[in-house]
Amino acid sequence: MRLDKFLSEVGLGSRKEVKQLIKKGQVKVNQVVVKSDKTQVDPEKDQIAFLDAPLIYQEFYYYVLNKPAGVISATSDPVHRTVLDLFSSEDYRTDLFPVGRLDKDTEGLLIITNDGELGHQLLSPKKHVEKEYFAEVSGIMDQADQEKFEVGIILAGEKMLPAKLMIDEVTAVTSKVRIILQEGKFHQVKRMVKACGKEVTYLKRIRMGQLTLPVDLKKGQYRALTDEELVKLKE
Repeated sequence: MRLDKFLSEVGLGSRKEVKQLIKKGQVKVNQVVVKSDKTQVDPEKDQIAFLDAPLIYQEFYYYVLNKPAGVISATSDPVHRTVLDLFSSEDYRTDLFPVGRLDKDTEGLLIITNDGELGHQLLSPKKHVEKEYFAEVSGIMDQADQEKFEVGIILAGEKMLPAKLMIDEVTAVTSKVRIILQEGKFHQVKRMVKACGKEVTYLKRIRMGQLTLPVDLKKGQYRALTDEELVKLKE
């Protein structure tokens, strides 16, 4: 890897900015000042330092975010606030992206990473990675609705994969339910509930695969995944 790319990857600045740091003699490779940005380095073997402070290279970054309503699941947008706008300047990277999308008004668990392969594995319909949601519904959901979910609801002429509807609480006019999907079509939860004659009034994703939303993570907050959580996610 070129030295300027390495320095940019560890967050010292843009490629143009780090070139200036190198020219000023502020960067050392194996304790020797290097002034060529084209110098090739091995992040796993070479000792690289900026102003004598060691720099550690990390290829992939993994974060769990408790998405609040009102922000969109995108990397950038000229009008709306995005989930990456919630990141501090210290943690923000241009290669980070949300794994899948939650609607603007939907809350809950969202994985943010720069690992494209993991993102593909989590979203691939062939992998059948479960996504669990908590929903508040206007209308009474019942056993007939559960059976429809289990068979596979047809939306716009396309049959959805079998899903699971769990009814947690029912009042005279509303329901609180949990829904487990193995796919992630556009507005799928809302459309499936609507196909049953009811309407979702609140939606929150609480699990993806074996990773559940941390109970201590407040809306709008994020943190790096622990090693244990990352193992669960990759399983």
